[in-house]
Amino acid sequence: MNNLEESPLFEETWRWFGPQDPISLTDIRQTGATGIVTALHHLPNGAVWSKDEIAQRIAQIGAAGLRWSVVESVPVHEDIKTNTGKAFDYIQNYQETLHHLAQSGIKTVCYNFMPVLDWTRTHLDYPLPSGATALRFDARAWAAFDLYLLQRPNAFLDYSKSQQKQAQQFLEAQDESQVQALIANILAGLPGAEEGYDLPSFREKLALYRHIDAQLLRKHLFHFLGKNCPPCPKFGHTTGHSSR
Repeated sequence: MNNLEESPLFEETWRWFGPQDPISLTDIRQTGATGIVTALHHLPNGAVWSKDEIAQRIAQIGAAGLRWSVVESVPVHEDIKTNTGKAFDYIQNYQETLHHLAQSGIKTVCYNFMPVLDWTRTHLDYPLPSGATALRFDARAWAAFDLYLLQRPNAFLDYSKSQQKQAQQFLEAQDESQVQALIANILAGLPGAEEGYDLPSFREKLALYRHIDAQLLRKHLFHFLGKNCPPCPKFGHTTGHSSR
């Protein structure tokens, strides 16, 4: 299947996390989906996605009778979000990646600008009554992590006394393996797990944002968009975003 063929107006797509995903491309095709939403998760954040790497993934998806329809996502390096370090170079890399994707026939690209982690969950395989498993977010589990495991500075100011007590009770009911699973789930770096942290490295990353409030982060976002949106029409891109 040639990814340079014109995209259909409406298409059923499926989020695929790459060759390590337990859901195979063959499984996905059986659902009736024709398009794949994925990324080059094996490449480090900030690296240029070469045309060869993109072509290999297109060929892999095409061999299963599917097409790579949407990129989710091209990760935004932390230096861009904090506007420090090699932010200029990483923005240049981002533009080059967008150009390579467009030349390869992939015109819809998502991104997010959330600090440190993408969206996160407290459970990655929560059992449902049907026997299936699902992602889950438990506010008590999150508070227990934030207050008593991560021990984020001034975290107690963000929770009521009732929430603090519920978080403590939740944590006391967990054994050591459950506590470690909670830490691993939250720090997994979803989606795609391009990044992953332990508690010390996560604290170090959070410290980079100590003096960056919502207004300054928004300013950095607008700077990023100002550098990347103008070239997109020239490349033929439609840009989406996930800045929850």
